[in-house]
Amino acid sequence: MSDPAAPPVIDLNADLGEGFGRWQLTDDEALLSVVTSANVACGFHAGDPATMRRVCELAAGRGVVIGAQVSYRDLAGFGRRAMEVPPHELSAEITYQVGALEVFARAAGARVGYVKPHGALYNRCVHDEEQAGAVVDGILAAGGGLPVLGLPGSQLHEAARRAGLPVVGEAFADRAYTDEGTLVPRREPGAVVPDPDEVVKRALGMARDHTVTSRHGHRVGITARSLCLHGDTPGAAGLARRVRSELAAAGVHIRSFV
Repeated sequence: MSDPAAPPVIDLNADLGEGFGRWQLTDDEALLSVVTSANVACGFHAGDPATMRRVCELAAGRGVVIGAQVSYRDLAGFGRRAMEVPPHELSAEITYQVGALEVFARAAGARVGYVKPHGALYNRCVHDEEQAGAVVDGILAAGGGLPVLGLPGSQLHEAARRAGLPVVGEAFADRAYTDEGTLVPRREPGAVVPDPDEVVKRALGMARDHTVTSRHGHRVGITARSLCLHGDTPGAAGLARRVRSELAAAGVHIRSFV
């Protein structure tokens, strides 16, 4: 049981390695100086072998925990398009992605510490029991009881618990929330919070008060041990540094959940 008088603790994670070949989206080096956990793209929505190896080496050198960011096979759509993938096929693709990243993590002197779905797969696994179960089956086949990072109350977390895997709740300071505590789909207006001051304010509320204001102005409870700082938005590294600084100044301890 946690001590209510103890200072709040939060992990900061970011999606990294989201490039392909000569194209690079995220400022991996800058973000790795801020975050405590790195969600490394495993080649299905972004990333390639050379990028995966480089990010693993950088993360291991800085003591940042390496996580496998698994996705639907959708390079053209950056993993954000809805797809219909049979459960047995999805499970195999999850195992493939985790296993590929583990090779590079070990070569860098580290290990894969957790798994987080990306984009459309992340959102699908909030409500879809079958797809969530396939993701968990894929993680189990990759070997080891890896923690599953995802939205609190999701089908993904329910499936992980049934399989005996640890679950870690995640929150997004730069994303709008529904009254039910789920993310507003990116296709809808206002899904992303553009104001840096508002992002910082929301991060503080999530870490200290465990609440966020929904898009309709309601206070929604948030049980999160990790806060995602998106790396694919303009000025992402600078905003991430500011969020970390403001959290520390407010007495929030920044520490990985692994």
